[in-house]
Amino acid sequence: MAGKNERQRRQARERHRRQQEQRVLRQQRVRRRWAIGTLAVLVAAGVGTLLLVFLPGGSAKKTSASASKSPSATPSATTVAEPAHHCSYASATPVAKKVSFPPATPDYTNSYQATLNTNQGKITFNLLNNKATCTVNSFVHLAEAGYFNNTQCHRLLTSGIYVLQCGDPYATATAKLDCSATGKIGSGTPGYDFASENLTGAKYPAGTVAMANEGSATTNGSQFFIVFKDSTSGLTASYTPFATVSSGLGIVQNVAKDGYSCQYAQSGGGAPKKKVIIDSVTIKKA
Repeated sequence: MAGKNERQRRQARERHRRQQEQRVLRQQRVRRRWAIGTLAVLVAAGVGTLLLVFLPGGSAKKTSASASKSPSATPSATTVAEPAHHCSYASATPVAKKVSFPPATPDYTNSYQATLNTNQGKITFNLLNNKATCTVNSFVHLAEAGYFNNTQCHRLLTSGIYVLQCGDPYATATAKLDCSATGKIGSGTPGYDFASENLTGAKYPAGTVAMANEGSATTNGSQFFIVFKDSTSGLTASYTPFATVSSGLGIVQNVAKDGYSCQYAQSGGGAPKKKVIIDSVTIKKA
């Protein structure tokens, strides 16, 4: 009996150790996945200076998904001519919602329009397929797979940079966004990563739609942000601009006016007071 009890205690300790490790990994992933980085305001000699800290560190270069016939190949941060004729997508975790990889051969000749059908109204994007082909290829694929359906935009920043971040199915339509440092919200991927595009001279005026990432040029997934006020001076050219808002920007600006209900201490910004629930995303091919 004593031997059995000891085995049970060892098993319990091992389970606890694994749970602790998983909790730490999840926290680290959340911190990295907060795409825009951590905001800190430094005040010196009465002058406020906005400091953007990106996690993990490192400079960003103009990149695109490397040419590859295999969607499981690791994307590289090498420059290729746009529109790209081949795209590479690599496995990534944690998987917020199961979905297949996008096709390795994108439909690079078409023009696309995306409409976010939200509880606040419709927000329409013109997708920049000739400048960020592999990014558009992924976004269209996810939208048509219903990946964004019944999710909410989980992060709002209203100082220095002005964006609403969306695209993580961990933030379900019914989830309460409590800004917990131990939760999964903000860490989700579609099960793959891919490289950045369209970064040379990238600017972020109001109406820009760009990809969130983990701070390096090959960690784009499903999360994206909508710029509701010019943020060019606050953002480095590290986030792939892949669309422009053609209508509905006022919806995001009204959400921003209400501010956020709680603050993400590890990353800056917070959960919007006014919920933005994406019911579905409609893709129109021109």
